Amino acid sequence: MEKELVQLQKETVMLLAILVKRGSLQSATIQEMSSVGFTPKRIAELLETSSNTVNVALHHARKNKK
Repeated sequence: MEKELVQLQKETVMLLAILVKRGSLQSATIQEMSSVGFTPKRIAELLETSSNTVNVALHHARKNKK
């Protein structure tokens, strides 16, 4: 239980730092969260969106890098 709370706290702090850094654009937030190690499933949970939305945003980000 304590480990879960510590993990949730770490994720919350990271998410807040990302939001401050990037503003509120969901696609940029998704990309940043992915780059620091969040899974698409966890990103979707934290942002209260679907896993499909997260995967599409990550796909577009990879496609635009090429």
